[in-house]
Amino acid sequence: MLSIDFYVFPINLILLRSHNDRYLIHDPKTGQTAAVDTPCATTYKRELSNRGWTLTHILNTHHHFDHVGGNSELKLAGVEVYGPSSDGDIPGMDVPLKDGDKFSFGGADAVVMDVGGHTAGHIAFYFPKEKTAFVGDSLFALGCGRMFEGTPEQFWATLQRLRELPDDTVIYCAHEYTESNARFAMSVEPGNPDLVKRTEEIKAKRSRGEPTVPSLMGEEKLTNPFLRGDLSPEIRANVGASDGDDGAAIFHKIRLGKDNFRG
Repeated sequence: MLSIDFYVFPINLILLRSHNDRYLIHDPKTGQTAAVDTPCATTYKRELSNRGWTLTHILNTHHHFDHVGGNSELKLAGVEVYGPSSDGDIPGMDVPLKDGDKFSFGGADAVVMDVGGHTAGHIAFYFPKEKTAFVGDSLFALGCGRMFEGTPEQFWATLQRLRELPDDTVIYCAHEYTESNARFAMSVEPGNPDLVKRTEEIKAKRSRGEPTVPSLMGEEKLTNPFLRGDLSPEIRANVGASDGDDGAAIFHKIRLGKDNFRG
């Protein structure tokens, strides 16, 4: 269990199973506690009990089972489930959300972002004042989720929206895939000195058993190939993009490259 204090509330990173990161957010002033996605109710229950916290909110980013699997067991009296309004079945959902919606949690205000592409209706929870975004599987450290339901145009629009977040935004993604993502990133942009440096830092962290999540949006802009296809001639050349390809087409070629990468 890694506890990280950011701004108004502490954000508690819980490693569940292999490579799955989920979060508890607790506001000590109001006592409100939120689980961001719920693959495993048992682990959350144990952590809540150990800390003496009572769950009040569940914030679901999308409908995949490793993000909503614990909803039904965790949804007790007084627990409200917030989730995307158009992304399949969100068990127990009370508050359907769409792009631009806002809500308060404890002393913080959240803005809902449409980040569809991994799934059709995927959302992210952005806390501007706290400089924090919970992005689910829409963006990973040095990567992004597979495109299961969306289109290249939709996913590329999502990545452009995320890329507009301030550099000091702390990005909480849902999986610790960074080391493998770094290997792919190095295969398409080995001449990027920022990426080379970050890759070495990631290797060192993982060798010590340390997480690489969260990351800063500023470092993602400099090193994440899925945010850089329209900016880097090296990436475009290495994924076979042509001069006439637009950003969505370039993204699609990067995504296909990652899907088939075996490095």
